[in-house]
Order: sequence, then structure tokens, then C-alpha cells
Amino acid sequence: MRDPFETKKKWKGWNSLMSFDSWVDDAMYRFKSSGGATWESLTVFFRRFRVQGFKKSVIEFLCEGLTLGTAGAVLMLALAKPAFEETEKNWRAQQDFAVTFLDRFGNEIGRRGVLHNDAEPIDTLPDHFIKAVLATEDRRFFEHFGIDFLGLVRAMVENARANSVVQGGSTITQQLAKNLFLTNERTLERKIKEAFLSLWLEYNLPKKEILKLYLDRAYMGGGAIGAAAASEFYFDKNIRDVTLAEAAILAGLYKAPSKYAPHLNLPAARARANDVLTNMVQANFMTEGQVITARRKPASVVEREKTDSPDYFLDHAFERVKELAVGFRTNTLIAKTTLDPSLQKAADDAVLSHLRQFGKEKRASQAAMAVIENGGAVRAIVGGKDYGESQYNRATRARRQPGSTFKPYVYTYAVQKGYKPNSVVNGGPVVIRGWSPQNYNGARFGRVNLTRALVKSINTVPVRIASELGRGPIVELANRMGVDSPLTAEPAMPLGTNEMTVIEQATGYGVFMSGGYSTNRHSIVQISDAAGETLYDFKKSGRKAERVISDEATEAMNVMLSQVPEWGTGRRSKLAGIKTAGKTGTTQAYRDAWFVGYTGNYVAAVWFGNDNYSPTNRLTGGNLPAMTWKKFMTYAHKDIELRPLPFVEAEVPKDNQNAAPVASNRPVDIPVSVVRQQPLPLDTARLLRRLEQEFKEAPTLKSRPVASRQNGVRKAAVSVSSQSKQTR
Repeated sequence: MRDPFETKKKWKGWNSLMSFDSWVDDAMYRFKSSGGATWESLTVFFRRFRVQGFKKSVIEFLCEGLTLGTAGAVLMLALAKPAFEETEKNWRAQQDFAVTFLDRFGNEIGRRGVLHNDAEPIDTLPDHFIKAVLATEDRRFFEHFGIDFLGLVRAMVENARANSVVQGGSTITQQLAKNLFLTNERTLERKIKEAFLSLWLEYNLPKKEILKLYLDRAYMGGGAIGAAAASEFYFDKNIRDVTLAEAAILAGLYKAPSKYAPHLNLPAARARANDVLTNMVQANFMTEGQVITARRKPASVVEREKTDSPDYFLDHAFERVKELAVGFRTNTLIAKTTLDPSLQKAADDAVLSHLRQFGKEKRASQAAMAVIENGGAVRAIVGGKDYGESQYNRATRARRQPGSTFKPYVYTYAVQKGYKPNSVVNGGPVVIRGWSPQNYNGARFGRVNLTRALVKSINTVPVRIASELGRGPIVELANRMGVDSPLTAEPAMPLGTNEMTVIEQATGYGVFMSGGYSTNRHSIVQISDAAGETLYDFKKSGRKAERVISDEATEAMNVMLSQVPEWGTGRRSKLAGIKTAGKTGTTQAYRDAWFVGYTGNYVAAVWFGNDNYSPTNRLTGGNLPAMTWKKFMTYAHKDIELRPLPFVEAEVPKDNQNAAPVASNRPVDIPVSVVRQQPLPLDTARLLRRLEQEFKEAPTLKSRPVASRQNGVRKAAVSVSSQSKQTR
């Protein structure tokens, strides 16, 4: 029996735990004691540096400045990164091509590029020409480091005094940065990049090279790029031989080459040259006595034909040539383009006439247009109001929201998934993750058919369709149809919230014009060297048209889009006696107004708006864009053989006027004649097209006796004839 007073044997681990606990307590106590003593000593030490009054304010200001400066440095690095990425490109070689461009008929229309080894060295240029440029463009060029803050302040004071913009604050380096790396788009992002790139140029290039690049790359009017080319064009002499009066005219062109081009407006050019001479005197580069002769005897220019150079088209074609010419053994090239001079002039006139007449009223300062013929040839490009004022190509480079002109991509996908033009859909309100689209002017709709929804541009229908069928596949379809800009499949995407270019819109709608095949857009037909050897031929090396959407989808879209000019939002685009199809588009706050339309011959996209994205005065796509489109298309269809609109009009073969009409769907450039009559029944057209396709794809017949082969052909002919009679 165990003794109740016997004690239990203690666990030895308790001693270790108690020792550890004691050590922790002691360590914490010692840390607290020593920490308090250290903090007290630091406090006593820093009390010696405590300042009061004015000194305290200065110290706090410096501390805040250091904090803000650090944050600003981080922000500046973040802003500089996109700008410096531009310098990673081969920017020195981007103008190394010397290209002579021809129109579709083989006539010269302009040149682009400059070979640097053919350009005049900076030291051989006349001293009075250099002084004229510096006095007018950047007097402190050799003193600043890319950005002239004193010059900027002076320009602001002069502009405020004159109550208008009479002086610019950009340096020659900044203008060169814009010409080399950027565009003329007036945005804050572009100005930030321009500033950083100016600093980069000043750090990496000597002043003389910066000035030389500027003189060689600036547009000087008349299609001339660079001072040397301008001297040849205006005075028919080498730049080294220009007089002071002629140098003053050349220097005056940098501000507004189209406005002061002497072959277009000699009085204005001479008045501007007189201002340049005054600048030279004010900058102490010359005395009044030295310039008085140039004032009294202003320069004359060589008589030139007053033709408008298709500069926006040439810029676009030049970029394409540089892409195609990679690997060519020579950089001196002759490129035959797709440009049609008469259509280009008609496009310019249509855009500019409406801008001049209605632009101020509608608060729209810019417009753009791209025209593509059936077969893919780009016939005209209007990149803006005035190339001399701004070389930024708004037709090929500016991305703007397309608004309702994006809806046909949504409806195309819908009809490929089984929808029909007469399919009834719900036009009522739709809510997606708390967002509910509104119709124009707040209109409400119930159940409507697909055609009415498209023609009346109801917003809720495409949003609902895209939500049900999936927005991702619609983006993929738009890309296949020719939209290269990045698109996001957001809920508002069906209403055109993504951005795309004018020429992309023309390319996308061209699929409807070409019967469901890719538009096959191209601006270069052939490239050859100076000796005449062909280096590139589009017919041999170009892309081939590919099937993009089905016959059924093409038919449905052409039927629906052809109603827009009839009783929809695009009635101002309707052409007399020519079947028209298209779509209007107007973005939020009336910032962008579009009309994209087509016939069987041409597709054209028109945009009106402002570079700074400011709203217009309630300008819609059915207004100026549709009117501009109609004016151009009316001219473009004069005295040509009209093509049918696939599945909407009938085609009669040119060599057999008595043959039955057949619906056309050809993506190739073959002229056809059209008889304006009632089209065949759609079922008949489909059957004939299917028979045609089957005959084309049928295998080659094996060799047989002549009699048998003739009997077989005769039987086949009888069979087809019988079937045709039953169909009719």
C-alpha cells in the first residue's frame, strides 16, 4: 500500500522552462531600459539642433521639398520611360530611303526620304540662311539644353500682349524630336514625350547635327522635305547659292509651309520673309543696313503648276515602302502606287468644302477620309484639313471611338450564329453589372426586328446580343475583317467604345462590298530600282483575298445596311440611282462623328471631330460625314461601269446582255456592267452560285472516246438546262 504522504517525483523539464522564462523576462527588461536610455540620449542630442522662427520655416520647407522632389523624380522616370522607348528604334535609318512615287497611271506625284550622303553638309550652307532660321525658330539654340525656359517665358509674354499666339515656345530640338519620333497630335502625353526626347537628343548629339537633322527633315511645302529640296523646288538652285532674300523666304516656311509657300501665295511669302529679316535684326545677327537690300528687292520664285500634292497619301505609302523594302540591295526606289489623282482631289474637295462651310458652326476643326476600291486598292487618303499646318495623318494614325459604326461587326457575328434580318429581338432596357446603355435621345423600344434595330441604331440590342453570344468572338471577327487596333471585350464594346483608325473602318466594311472576302487593302502596286528592275510586284507577292464571312452573313448585312440610307440615320448619304449601304456613328458628348459606307465599287470612311477630343456642336454621323461621303461618291461613280452590291443587286455578264442576271460576289478587280432591274430571287442566285462553284471545284475528267465525251457534255448540258428551267 502506497504511503499517502509520499511526494511525487518531479518532472525535470520544468527547471529548463523556468530558466528560459526567466531569461526572456530579463532580456525584455534590459531592452526596455537600454532603449529608453538611448531614446533619451538621442532626444537630448537633437535638442541642440532645434530651431525656432524663420529658421524653422526654412528647414521644414527644405524637408518638404526633399520629399516632393523624391516623389517627383520617381514620377519623372515613369513619364520618361515611354519617351525613351522611342529611341530604341532605328530612327537614324528611317529616312534613308529615297523614293519617287507614281500614281496608278504612272505619273510622278511626289518624293519622300533623303539620302544623308547626298544632303548638303551643315558647314557648306550659307551663313545668312542659318542665321535666318535661328533668328526665327530658336535664337538661343546654341545656349539652351533642349528646352528654352527663357524663350518660353518670352513667348508667353508676347502672346499675352498680343492677345493671340504670335510666338511659339518650342525649340529646334523639340521640333526635331517631334519630327523624328512623334506626331502632331495635340495631347499632353505628346508634349511630355517631346520634352524628354529633346533632352535625350541634346545629350546624345552635337548641336550642329541636331540643326542639320532639323533642316533636312522639316516639311517645306510643295511636297519638298528639307531645305535643300525646297531651294531646288522654289528657286531652281542649290541651297548653297541662295541669296539673303531667298533665305528669308525659306526660313519663313517652317512656321506654316502651306500658308507661306511662295508658289501658292507669293505676297504672303514675301511678307513673312520681311518678318524674318526683322527677326535677324532684333537678334543682332545682322544690321538693318545689311538687310535693307533684301527688303527692297524680295525674292522671286520659279513658276510651278499649282497642284496639290497628295502628301498624306505619300506619307502612308512611304511607310509601306519601308516595310516592303527591307533587304533590298538599294535604297533609291521608284514606287507605283494605287492613288487616283482625280479621286484624291474629289476627296480633298469634299472634306475641305464641308469643313469650311460648316466646321465653325459645328465646332469641328478636323476631318479625315479613306477610300478603297473593290479589289483593295487605296485610291485616296485625306489625313486632315491642312498638311502644311499639321502632318499628322488622322486617316491612318489617329485612333478614335467609332460609336455606332462598330455595330455592324456585332450584327455580322449574330447573323453568322443564326440571326436573320427579320429576327425579332428585345429592344428594351438591359443591365450588365450595374451598367445600362441608353438609346439616342432616351428613346425606348420594345420588340423589334434585327433590321430596324440596326437601321435606327438602337443601342440596347447589340449590347444584349453581344452579352448573349460572347464579346470575345466579336473582337476576333473585327480583327479578321481588317481592324488592326487593339480591342477590349468590355460590356460597352458593341457601342464602339474601343478606338480604331479611319482606314481600318474602310477596310472592315470593304468585306461587305467584296462579297464576304477580305478587302485586301494595298497602296503599293510595284517597286523598282533606278535601272527599272522590278523588286516587288503586288500581283505576285501581295496577299490574296480570303473568305472572312459566309455568303448568308454577307447577304444579311448588305440587305440591312442598304436600308440605312433609305429610311435610317444615313439618309443624307443616299446616291441617286446607285445602291448605297453604310452606317452612321456618333460618340459620347458628340466628340466624333462618322459615316462608313460603300457601293459595289468603292468603300469610304469619313470622320469629323477635333484633335483635342473637345465636343462638337451636336454633330452626328448622319450630318457632315454623310454629306461629305455623298459628295465624293457622286463624283467617283461618274462615267464608270457600276458594280452590283452583292446579294442586293443583279449583275449581267458584259459579253451576253441577254443572259439571266446573277448575284455577284467577286472579290477580284474585274469590271462588270449592271442593269438596274429587279434582282433574281435569292434562292435562284444561291443555286446558280453553288453550281458555278461546283463546276470550278470538280475534278478533271479522265480521257474517254470523243463520242462518249461529247455525249457526256451533251447530257450535262441538258441536265443543267432542265434544272435552270425548273428554277426559273
